[in-house]
Amino acid sequence: MKKWFGPIGIIVIILIVLALVLIPKYNSLVTAEENVDSKWAQVENQLQRRYDLIPNLVESVKGYTNHEQKVIADITNARAQMSNANTPAQQAVANDALTGALSRLLVVVENYPNLKADANFRQLMDELAGTENRLAVAREDYNNEVQQFNKHVKRFPGNLMVGMFGFEQKEYFKAAEGAEQAPSIDFSQSGTE
Repeated sequence: MKKWFGPIGIIVIILIVLALVLIPKYNSLVTAEENVDSKWAQVENQLQRRYDLIPNLVESVKGYTNHEQKVIADITNARAQMSNANTPAQQAVANDALTGALSRLLVVVENYPNLKADANFRQLMDELAGTENRLAVAREDYNNEVQQFNKHVKRFPGNLMVGMFGFEQKEYFKAAEGAEQAPSIDFSQSGTE
């Protein structure tokens, strides 16, 4: 009996206590990180859906608006920027550029009543609107998961363990600077049919 209470016994007890503390905390960090990654995948899924819809929308508009090439070029450039974005910050900037380009497209559409009445165009716009709503929900869900994960990382004892196991705080999906201002829309700039 004395053997268990010697130095080896104390070391074994300390190791068992550490394991009982570290293992659940590590597992909760892994679970939280997977939740963040899952939510980010949903954001990317909705961004991809929007990215895929835009060429069809642009093609629908092109037939009616041959002289509105600047708007179409802006959308194409913003879409390319979106495909090259890798981090949440880069995707937020690209998202804002694409949103601005799409808003300018909507100004052009206002000047083409036949286009607005086109069934394919209306369907594409409805799909795009639905995608924008899903994207907003996905971004909110992602940011909520990032908040939960970052709490795990910053709180004690998690903050002691993150370095040992390679966990880092996650980045929020933030709007780019200036996104709080609505884009200016000037209906007098577009041509008429």
